[in-house]
Amino acid sequence: MRRLLPALALFLLAPLVAEFLLGDFPITYLAALVLLAPMYGGGALLIREVVRRTGRGWPSIVLLALAYGVVEEGLVTQSLFDPDYAGAHLLDRGFVPGLGIALPWTLFVLGLHTVWSISVPVALVEELAGERRTQPWLRRTGLAVTAALLVAGAAVTTLFTYAQYHYMAPAPRLAAAAAVAVALAVLAFRLPVAGPPVARLSAGRAPYSRLAAGRVPSARVAAGRAPYSRLAAGRVPSARPAPGPLPVFLASLAAGACSWSRWPHPRRSRSPCRWRSTRRRPGR
Repeated sequence: MRRLLPALALFLLAPLVAEFLLGDFPITYLAALVLLAPMYGGGALLIREVVRRTGRGWPSIVLLALAYGVVEEGLVTQSLFDPDYAGAHLLDRGFVPGLGIALPWTLFVLGLHTVWSISVPVALVEELAGERRTQPWLRRTGLAVTAALLVAGAAVTTLFTYAQYHYMAPAPRLAAAAAVAVALAVLAFRLPVAGPPVARLSAGRAPYSRLAAGRVPSARVAAGRAPYSRLAAGRVPSARPAPGPLPVFLASLAAGACSWSRWPHPRRSRSPCRWRSTRRRPGR
């Protein structure tokens, strides 16, 4: 049970952050976690486990989190294409007829899923896990169960959404959303491996991965990136959730992604977003 505790915590925290912390559901609906956890928790846990087992880091997690958002909003709820979703007229602003989406809503909701539905819960639970934060928490049976829960949760959400709104997007748009999600997933696993594949190490006794041995940014750098994340994925209290002027929103997304991609990493990156470290390497 001690080995599975971080996995269980992530499974329950993901829907709690995505729906309750952001204000979609009141705390009186807490029992809805049972219905929300298979899709949100299953997605966050599966993404985290697959990335850590292959020795990759946060860039891969973020790309897979974005792919998760495309699947949920493009294939499951189809809010990217439904003009009357939740009666909120989400496509009224910035609609692109050729794509069948509204840019403000698309960027907003995909940023929300990338940051809050997946990345934030993973970061919180991994930090609490201490030395196990880059080690696998599940074995193959646990991975299979998690994947099955994710598929079941997505299927139930799809059926429930269709029964409520009676909308089905045209097949070409659904195919395009699926292709984008697959492309993001492929790109996530084309990124360089930063450490040894943890799955090849002795089961349950993997040493502390090199992925966690990176340089930590100063408090000033960490505090400076918070506004970008808030602008890029913050909750917008509006019936028509447009994230402000589109250029400002895109700049916030770029600045936030650039900043967070340089979180502790064992190897130097050629990214222009690197910071200087005050720690000296051994032997210097």
